[in-house]
Amino acid sequence: MLYAIISEDVENSLPKRLAARPAHLERLQLLRDQGRLMLAGPHPAIDSNEPGEAGFTGSLVIAEFDSLAEAESWANADPYIDAGVYAAVKVKPFKKVLP
Repeated sequence: MLYAIISEDVENSLPKRLAARPAHLERLQLLRDQGRLMLAGPHPAIDSNEPGEAGFTGSLVIAEFDSLAEAESWANADPYIDAGVYAAVKVKPFKKVLP
């Protein structure tokens, strides 16, 4: 089943994001290589794909896991959590309808 992992950043998270980004992306690339990653990316803090120093307010990952517990376990092991980037993380079942 698909799950949406919706993360909210702490304020001024950009320096922490940049430091932990390689490890964060490595985990996402593993999901992609396994064919389980549908979508992943950050939420810019301003109306721009390149927000610069404004940074980001959170992230969204939609990926396939065997259960909600597995998705939560994967989300809770994100390097962004250890680095103090995320203030909160929600994991919810997701049903793809379109496209």
